[in-house]
Amino acid sequence: MIEIKVPELAESVKEATIAEWLKKEGESVQKGENLVELETDKVNIEISAEESGILSETLCDEGDTVFVGDVIAKMNVDEETSSKKFENNKKDKAKDDLSSDFSHEHEEKKNFEKDIDKARPIASPAARKYAREKGIELNEITPKDPLGRVRKDDLKELENEKDNDEISNDKEEATSKKIERVRMSRRRQTIAKRLVEAQQNSAMLTTFNEVDMTKLLKLRDRKKDDFYEENGVKLGFMSFFTKAVIGALKKYPYVNAEIEENEILLKKFYDIGIAVSTEEGLVVPVVRDADHLDFAGIEKEVNSLAEKAHEKKLDINDLTGGTFTITNGGVFGSLWSTPILNTPQVGILGMHKIQMRPVAIDEERFENRPMMYIALSYDHRIIDGKDAVGFLVKVKELIEDPESLLLQG
Repeated sequence: MIEIKVPELAESVKEATIAEWLKKEGESVQKGENLVELETDKVNIEISAEESGILSETLCDEGDTVFVGDVIAKMNVDEETSSKKFENNKKDKAKDDLSSDFSHEHEEKKNFEKDIDKARPIASPAARKYAREKGIELNEITPKDPLGRVRKDDLKELENEKDNDEISNDKEEATSKKIERVRMSRRRQTIAKRLVEAQQNSAMLTTFNEVDMTKLLKLRDRKKDDFYEENGVKLGFMSFFTKAVIGALKKYPYVNAEIEENEILLKKFYDIGIAVSTEEGLVVPVVRDADHLDFAGIEKEVNSLAEKAHEKKLDINDLTGGTFTITNGGVFGSLWSTPILNTPQVGILGMHKIQMRPVAIDEERFENRPMMYIALSYDHRIIDGKDAVGFLVKVKELIEDPESLLLQG
């Protein structure tokens, strides 16, 4: 019998959530097969079997919080042990435990009926912990497990029934309405916590400007086929905006800084975070040393990180250490927004939808131009309004003169 433990996750990451058991109790497991998927604040990690055998017992349920070093399952590595034998042994053990408990109570109190009520139910560790936290008596539960074992889901179902009864009693008119309870993933909980902290722990302001995308769109249309043929990647907007941001950061270095107690850390490198939306929430993988990459290098890195994000293959190193963030709400149709800081960074640029709008050319002429609103949210503790506005104007100037960005490499 071997124990399955939570491994070292990453630097400063000490806990995780059981996202999904990939093997069930009693199932055969081959060496190298994945047993369980763990969800941390940023990435998902799968634990694989070091030996072949039978997964004899899972000690935690899906949704439970576990810590590095915790034993979460046990595995019988005797390959001759079959699932059927395991189930029979488990049933026999359960019966023996119940018989022993009932017999012991009967000898002490001589009252068989009362002893049954007070017998200690068979329950998973997660179920016992949940019951203690919620004040639920395990004897109230009718388990669905054929072996009579109470699981956390049984307790949650009882709670939902009680909640539904209360709703029905308090609001008879709402009995036809349905409510679905959805547990927040660890990643979503972390996102929520960080967003609140960003607003509570920084003096966040946002300034806006608009960019005429005419020249950039024409340049992109002219170059995109040759660019793809030469580099094997599409020429998108993100490389232009990354280059423009780096140019503006060099002119306004405090936007590329961080506050640490009573000191300002001015960073002389440009690790640009690119926000990526996934099913489980927003993640911000980092393009390292973006100032040393050409347009093709940036596009390849952005595409690679986005693909890893959607496949849940990002590791903690992909997500830490950024100096500034770019987020593009325009891909979802957003025309205007105030992005929230990705702390401890002190600046974030928001891109938005390109939309045709009438623009005054001079006192007499108007033209329809492809326009984009851009937003800079910044920490006013170290960035003055003048520098924030100047930063955004610099980004605007560089985007409206894209040839200069190409010349910069």
